[in-house]
Amino acid sequence: MKRIFAVLAALALIAGCGGAGNRLSVATGGTTGVYYVYGGGLAAQLSNNIANTQATASVTSASIENIKLLATGKADIGFSQSDTAADAVAGTGSFTGKQPVKALARIYDNYSHVVVAPGVAAEKVADLKGKTVSLGPPNSGTQVVARRMLEAAGLNPDSDITKQQLSINESVQAIKDGTIDAFVWVGGLPTAGVVDLATTKPDMKMLDTSDVLAGMQAKYGKQYVGLDIDMSVYKLQGKVTTVGIANVLLVPDAMPEQLAYDITRTLFEKKAELVKVHPEAEKLDRALAQQVEPVALHPGAARYYKEKG
Repeated sequence: MKRIFAVLAALALIAGCGGAGNRLSVATGGTTGVYYVYGGGLAAQLSNNIANTQATASVTSASIENIKLLATGKADIGFSQSDTAADAVAGTGSFTGKQPVKALARIYDNYSHVVVAPGVAAEKVADLKGKTVSLGPPNSGTQVVARRMLEAAGLNPDSDITKQQLSINESVQAIKDGTIDAFVWVGGLPTAGVVDLATTKPDMKMLDTSDVLAGMQAKYGKQYVGLDIDMSVYKLQGKVTTVGIANVLLVPDAMPEQLAYDITRTLFEKKAELVKVHPEAEKLDRALAQQVEPVALHPGAARYYKEKG
């Protein structure tokens, strides 16, 4: 009898270990942003397609926080804008030292949204002087871009505006409540929070920010590009040109090579399923995905791309 119990205990231990497997935390962003929706879809595909893996998406302040979570072992996969990732590997900007992260893929481009409340007189970024503006939550890539845009327009983000630091959800509600004049959001198309605002406040407007692009490129490099937003994605009229920036999927540089390979493989093999979750996944492309400089590709991801030619 004792022998039987010993065997059963051993089998239970083995089963428990196998069942635990990889528990992966995917650091995303706010609940009405693309990172969260995309990350939730990715987590589901990883759970369904990598053996003994359970992945979950977590709400965060996005890029800066995500990288810090990766560096401290509190997250396993993180979404980030490429400008924030560049600061991370250089140990500059919001980071006091070089962060131990590598990239799996460049996945899609973000669009800077400078959203102005109905009735507020502003046609360009410089016109936000003296107004109450949300620059995005602390530790977000949105705030990095927002500050750089204001500076390129000749404004001091700390003194020329009344600064708020709100999430996309809070910013949308603040516009509805009339407590802010404008907000900056950097994300994919369409962003659910902006869709909501455009539906309830169709007389809101979005500023063309092409006039600050050259200044941002001169100081920070060509990672900033000009992109057009067809406002029909928000069921509004017209088009604006704005500052765009790539998004990358990051992991700790200590992640095992096989796991990084499996995550990258799943990302591309399950593209069709991810597109059903959010249309930005349609932009997944193996050739473009490798363009993650100055962040290095994780060896597992590099092996996947090499195998696929």
